[in-house]
Amino acid sequence: MCSGKFFRMPTLAICGVVLTIILVCITGITLTNSINISNIVKLREKVASDSAAANGGHQAAQTRAALVEQQYSTLQQHQLSQSDLNYISASTHPKNLQRPLQQQLPQQQQQQQKANKIVIEIGLRSANDSASGKAASGSASGSGSGSGSASGSGNMPLGMPHMLEAAEALMEGNVDSISLPAAVPLVAAAPPFEKSTNGNGNKRSTGNSPRSSPTEQSNEWRSTGGGGVNGNDTGNPRGGNIVMDIRDHNPGGIQFERRAHVKQMMEHAWHNYKLYAWGKNELRPLSQRPHSGSIFGSYDLGATIVDGLDTLYIMGLENEYREGRDWIERKFSLDNISAELSVFETNIRFVGGMLTLYAFTGDPLYKEKAQHVADKLLPAFQTPTGIPYALVNTKSGMAKNYGWASGGSSILSEFGTLHLEFAYLSDITGNPLYRERVQTIRQVLKEIEKPKGLYPNFLNPKTGKWGQLHMSLGALGDSYYEYLLKAWLQSGQTDEEAREMYDEAMVAIMDKMVRTSPNGLTYVSDLKFDRLEHKMDHLACFSGGLFALGAATRQNEHRDKYMEVGKGITNTCHESYIRAPTQLGPEAFRFSDAVEARALRSQEKYYILRPETFESYFVLWRLTHDQKYRDWGWEAVLALEKHCRTPHGYCGLRNVYQPEPQKDDVQQSFFLAETLKYLYLLFSDDSVLPLDEWVFNTEAHPLPIKGANQYYRQAPVTLPVSNAS
Repeated sequence: MCSGKFFRMPTLAICGVVLTIILVCITGITLTNSINISNIVKLREKVASDSAAANGGHQAAQTRAALVEQQYSTLQQHQLSQSDLNYISASTHPKNLQRPLQQQLPQQQQQQQKANKIVIEIGLRSANDSASGKAASGSASGSGSGSGSASGSGNMPLGMPHMLEAAEALMEGNVDSISLPAAVPLVAAAPPFEKSTNGNGNKRSTGNSPRSSPTEQSNEWRSTGGGGVNGNDTGNPRGGNIVMDIRDHNPGGIQFERRAHVKQMMEHAWHNYKLYAWGKNELRPLSQRPHSGSIFGSYDLGATIVDGLDTLYIMGLENEYREGRDWIERKFSLDNISAELSVFETNIRFVGGMLTLYAFTGDPLYKEKAQHVADKLLPAFQTPTGIPYALVNTKSGMAKNYGWASGGSSILSEFGTLHLEFAYLSDITGNPLYRERVQTIRQVLKEIEKPKGLYPNFLNPKTGKWGQLHMSLGALGDSYYEYLLKAWLQSGQTDEEAREMYDEAMVAIMDKMVRTSPNGLTYVSDLKFDRLEHKMDHLACFSGGLFALGAATRQNEHRDKYMEVGKGITNTCHESYIRAPTQLGPEAFRFSDAVEARALRSQEKYYILRPETFESYFVLWRLTHDQKYRDWGWEAVLALEKHCRTPHGYCGLRNVYQPEPQKDDVQQSFFLAETLKYLYLLFSDDSVLPLDEWVFNTEAHPLPIKGANQYYRQAPVTLPVSNAS
């Protein structure tokens, strides 16, 4: 009896210990989940508070934003791909909690539930509109990225007809997903963007094309806070405070699901930049900190903000746009920056970005900032020839060239890529100084002898003589040729000198540098000392669109050849993508009897989120409406999502030929300014930034065409007023 009793006592003790351990584990797991959820709530509160500070604090809209964001998040969850879910570690990021809640439901039941949520949202908005006395806004896209004036978390409201169509499509299984706006306030609040009218009170339409009926009402944005558009701005010759119409005029030309996905990519890139690198130049997504190795260094210039702001505007991400504008107004200045900045990069990103925003909004803030930056660059032009140096210290005014650039030469693609911005800046300020500076460059290049009709990449700014005889339509040469064609387009096709120089250069390039591989791939090779390298840079992939645009804008003897070469180069760049396991193209690729459209050297195998191939897809789509260009763009979107997306932004790849490539931990500012913008426009209708009204600078910042675009905002000519000479 005693032995049995003593046996039972240890057994009971052991069971008690085990039970205690189990209870402790359960308690720990519960506590951990509570902490994770608490962290998410705190993170969202931080972002919301930042947004409120930047936008003057629309508290009622913010409250509604949080409520609707929950609905939107639930609808978005099913869009995460399985590869995304596998990539995200539960132990490192709270995004893991956003796994699809409906994964186990049958497909039909999921579609029915999603459609029901949309119908509920429609009912809420309808009730809100009735209560506030407002009509439902706009005919926006199914992605919520179209037009209208909504406050909230930054998405423009989905037009009522398209919401109903989207609900039906989901119930019928014709589409997989539909994105709703992240916030539409149910309470009356002062809208940050209002419809604007001209002097007669009539709604303005876009341009003079038949894309919109004269009786259509345009949903236009007017900035009402923080020094927005004002009636005294001389940059608007029409007397009314007009802002760019971003409404979708032809929903039939939109691929809603694809465009909505690109918009979500932009939100992911922007929000993580805001969390980890706000005010700095670029983000390191893996390290979750600013990128101090940016070309603009560690100074707080907000390169990603200025570069990406027009993309946010185009996508209708209103709150995010306002955050960026507020930062520019309060923080952006070069006055105390003692750094050697690239004249070229500062111009195309900062001056170009500000000019686009001024054209879109008429907000004088952007004009003032563009002029401020341009004035800081002017000391670089103080050379015997007027050809500017590559680098300038924006505080001291000291300028110089790169030591490696062919005996202290200036670089063709850099000093040749200033014309669009400086010419337009003169027109909106009335100060001819900026146009005079770039016109001097034009005259030097027009009059200088060109070997075999080609432009070498290096020119000495002191002697006016060519440096090393290296010609390229890629690095060191590329955007000079782009600006010849686009200066002619920007002028309303009156700058015949620019068009003549473009045609002469392109004919010489087609003759001396464009070749066809044994298997029929068209490429444009670098040329060194009369020797073809049979190498093409990824940077040169923009030239597919450039040749095609040249063909479409003038009927001449070169038209057919231009279009043939443009399509051929675009196809070759696509081949360089699909021949890599990642489906993303290398920095440079070569052609020989053994290989075609493939990188051979290790330093050529990387991909840094470049946009040039997508730019050509966009231009060729607009000019031909061949569906393959949209399909190629979607292939690239999927590849970017699979290999470049991280929980905290997007990274480049070190080797596109590795199935699981190492990431470079840099989210380039041009990824937001160019790559995502071109992909978004690729899936939009032609009425969004039509090519007969806008030209894109080499950083994808659209500038208006003179005489064809009401947003050109030309000012009266005045005497030079710049402090720089």
